[in-house]
Formats: sequence, C-alpha cells, structure tokens
Amino acid sequence: MKNKLFLILVVLVLFCTSCAENKTIDGVTYRPYGLLNEKECKNDSINYEVSGWAVFSGVLFFEMIVPPIYTFGYNLFEPVSKKNESHPEMKGVVK
Repeated sequence: MKNKLFLILVVLVLFCTSCAENKTIDGVTYRPYGLLNEKECKNDSINYEVSGWAVFSGVLFFEMIVPPIYTFGYNLFEPVSKKNESHPEMKGVVK
C-alpha cells in the first residue's frame, strides 16, 4: 500500500511540474502554446522553444490520453526571449 501511494505521489508531482511555464519579458507575461492553440497564443515577436519537460510528461503519460492532449495541445512551446528586431531574419538568404 505504501509503494502505491508513493508511486501516485511521484506521478502527481512529476505531472504538476513538467509543463511549460509562463515567462515575463520586458514587463509583459507570455504564456506557452501548443498545437491546438497556436493561433490564439503565439506571439510573432517572441522566440519559443520546445519544452523538454512537456515532451517527457506527454510521452510518459501517453496511455492516459488526456495528459498528452493537454501537454502537446496547449503547453508544448514555451517563450524564451524577444526576437532581435534590429536584424530581422531574411528567408532564403545564405549566410
């Protein structure tokens, strides 16, 4: 019984701490986005990266159906920094 309780506690702690986090950049807080809410939450002036913890938790809980949908759908990419406006990326240019 103690082993099951310990395992449940570890899984709950892992699940609660393994999502992408909000980040405040220049006084504005940006939220993470995923595959389902990209149009509503992605800001084109912010650099985003894939959250390793979100991928790990989505893969770990893939049999439970709901956690991977939430993780990959709403918390996959987390804000990192503001894009450099002085040197915009030019598509198709070889450097």
